[in-house]
Amino acid sequence: MTVYVYSIVSKDHPVRLDDVHGVGEPPGSLRTVTAGVLCAVVSDAPEDLRPRRRDVLAHQQVQEALMADGAVLPLRFGLTTGDDESVKRALEDRAGEYQERLESLEGCAEYHLRATWEEDALLRRILLESPEARELNEQIRAGSGTPDMSIALGELVAQEVQARQQALGAGIIEALRPYAREESVTASGSQDFVNASFLVDSSQEEMFLATEISVANQLGEECELRLRGPLPPYSFV
Repeated sequence: MTVYVYSIVSKDHPVRLDDVHGVGEPPGSLRTVTAGVLCAVVSDAPEDLRPRRRDVLAHQQVQEALMADGAVLPLRFGLTTGDDESVKRALEDRAGEYQERLESLEGCAEYHLRATWEEDALLRRILLESPEARELNEQIRAGSGTPDMSIALGELVAQEVQARQQALGAGIIEALRPYAREESVTASGSQDFVNASFLVDSSQEEMFLATEISVANQLGEECELRLRGPLPPYSFV
């Protein structure tokens, strides 16, 4: 039977998982594999492991239970290995790296922020604030424009959208940066112009959350900020 690996913690972590179960049906029994100063939380891996909602939720609950009592290196859903000895070897081979990362995560949680700019509101703002875009739009609407003008307007608006989103996104991240130990910014492939994770120390959590609320209020209804957390620090492992 292969082994499913959930997390890595310090050997001194209390690992209180009495009310938490592993992946699979029936749910797998959780156990620990220890090597030196490190400990991995594992269970037997089900043969038909897939990202079912039940199993993804079980994986997440293990991380959250461990987070409540100390630093944790949460592994992505679905990581398996051959046996407990394989887990021990991995812990021994990278012991220094894992221990250093655990120390850097002590007392921290991840917050994930996404931001969307309402499309119609952004276009209205561009036409209001860009004389060139406004003039092209007025000529096209009056029927005196040419096909080239429509193309030019489309290109201009696209450039303005990108520039404004980049500038506002940078400003949002800059406002939150003082209250985070680390940040991880990901290019967004959707309508979101901000897709960022922040590693926040518990001592800075109140200021981080207050700043996010303040930024959201300043942006008003045109922009929507969606903050999730506290989360296991997946983005920083």
